[in-house]
Amino acid sequence: MTFCLTTTIIKPEKDILIKHAVILLHGYGGDGKDISMLTLNWKRFLPNTIFLCPNGHEKCTINPTGYQWFDLTRDDPEYILEQSKKAEIKLKEFIEEVKNEYALKNSQICLSGFSQGCMMSINLGLTSNINYNCVVGFSGKIINEKDIIKRKNSSTKMLLIHGDKDEVVSPTFLLEAKDFLIRNDIEIATKMIKDCEHHIPIEASSLALSYIKNNFQIR
Repeated sequence: MTFCLTTTIIKPEKDILIKHAVILLHGYGGDGKDISMLTLNWKRFLPNTIFLCPNGHEKCTINPTGYQWFDLTRDDPEYILEQSKKAEIKLKEFIEEVKNEYALKNSQICLSGFSQGCMMSINLGLTSNINYNCVVGFSGKIINEKDIIKRKNSSTKMLLIHGDKDEVVSPTFLLEAKDFLIRNDIEIATKMIKDCEHHIPIEASSLALSYIKNNFQIR
């Protein structure tokens, strides 16, 4: 199977039935291999789970060795929203390919991402026609609340984690996202990590793993 996005795939070690998928979306200027590092620990505790880490559909404007989900060289909210919607279309196509390839439903898929990848995961989790199993986001935000409320079709439950010393994506965005999601009846859990900058520390990775495992009902 060739997916529409170049993808790092981490399969279960044994040739067993795949019951779940975790789709991991990298941050601005990163790639699928970067974000796949999370799976080094996660895969031991999530049997029957395949991890798919696609590269963004565009080369990163400021880091041509990496990729982006949307361009950030223009500080224009309308432009950023327009570009993020193009990424949504590509990611929805990719997710349909994943579902068809592994005979999975939305309820068997966790969407997760870091920074820009978190932003895309939130959008996908709220605009899909059917809820995903869950969304786990690190160091992100809601791109545009007015837009997302118009397009909201689903209520995928979420865990959002942020570092309190993040100078790239302000931790205030976590509080804003929590308020928005509560007001719109989305089941939301949040965690602010103390003394943490713009990265995914072990504490955040462990919290995310526990959340995914619980939602996949893996004992």
